Amino acid sequence: MKVTSFPKNDHSNGWYNGVGDQPPASVLHGDSTADWVVVGGGFSGLAAARRLGELRPDDRVVLLEAGRIGENASGRNSGFVIDLPHAISQEQPEHDHRQIRVNRMAIAWLAELIEQHQIRCQWSHRGKVHVAATNRGRRNLEVMASRLGGLGEVHELWDAARLKTYLGTDYFNFGLFTPGCILMQPAALVTGLARSMPENVEVYEDSAVVAFDDGPSKILTTAGGSVTTPQVVLSTNGWTPGFGFLKHQLLTMHTFASLTRPLTESEQVALGGEGDWGTIPSTLGATTMRYTQDKRLLIRRSLRHRPDFTIRPDDHDSIRREHEETLKKRFPMVPDVGFEDTWGGVLCMSRNHVPKCGALADGIWAAVCQNGVGAAKGTISGRAVAELAAGEDTDLVADMTAYEDLQRFPPSWITAPVFRAKIAYARLTAGAEA
Repeated sequence: MKVTSFPKNDHSNGWYNGVGDQPPASVLHGDSTADWVVVGGGFSGLAAARRLGELRPDDRVVLLEAGRIGENASGRNSGFVIDLPHAISQEQPEHDHRQIRVNRMAIAWLAELIEQHQIRCQWSHRGKVHVAATNRGRRNLEVMASRLGGLGEVHELWDAARLKTYLGTDYFNFGLFTPGCILMQPAALVTGLARSMPENVEVYEDSAVVAFDDGPSKILTTAGGSVTTPQVVLSTNGWTPGFGFLKHQLLTMHTFASLTRPLTESEQVALGGEGDWGTIPSTLGATTMRYTQDKRLLIRRSLRHRPDFTIRPDDHDSIRREHEETLKKRFPMVPDVGFEDTWGGVLCMSRNHVPKCGALADGIWAAVCQNGVGAAKGTISGRAVAELAAGEDTDLVADMTAYEDLQRFPPSWITAPVFRAKIAYARLTAGAEA
């Protein structure tokens, strides 16, 4: 089977550009065999490869990444490691408790690895604030607060004065603070994880799989070589259908972010606030924001549904203008700060908002589809699928295999226009939250 679609590096990722010089890519050359091959060097692939290396120290584990680790989708997110899901259902508290439990397990594991390997990634125990600028947004947050209370989760409701003290801006009038979220620099985190693998794990970058033979002995071919293996873990998210699996069960969309230069000392004083922070919008289609430890402002908004993964130059231009308008509205006290980078990243969603963590076929496993919670859910999905594939019977495996199967989407000629209409509607109705 030819694999014709894989991530392309456009060198626009501001997080990656800020990491500093990276060692040259180790590219796969020649033909070899391995006990395990993991495809994809994002959060789930890195976790799967690491856990396999730990559980099977005498096995050879190979990880293949199409581009550079940190330039991929995991290195392009907004830098939240989320413990509490954004959407909480009243009808299924056991489902919510399970999500929270596995997310917190991911946070604890990542914290342990960061401490053990001294990964410098701006890891910050600052929590997150859901913010509202409209009555509609406030009502959404009040409902969420009620449901968090029903789950026994700690939270605080903030008024406009408390938000201004914390954030510096007086744009918002209501907030919901939860303390368990971690903020970080995602490209620095994933590159650090990749450079600290067990000795029996080999990481190859710029090694896209261009052909896949899924017979009894699986053969993964790249431009420079091949690996034959009995066991494959696909951590490929929206690109998984290119390997012949989960067709019509995954939907992808691009979300975009812009990152400023570091604020000057006088700009930091003008902004005010209480240090680094992260905000989540109260309504779909609105703006996510970060103020980082190195004094940069990040704006994330604007969605595009591009099933072919194609982003045009004019996309970046129009989106950057949107982000500039958003920045000026929220932070007029720093009028001269500008963006250094604007980039897009791919989110992978399922129709029923569940991940796929488990077997796809004999000797083929998947840890994909994190539904916008990639850092936490990707990490723990990768760990869980490694334990499952290695025959470990753990509580984590039980949690991650308890999800229902992914539902199928209608044909693309129905799904694509409907989804684009939903994006347009969310944008039109976001109002001051946008």
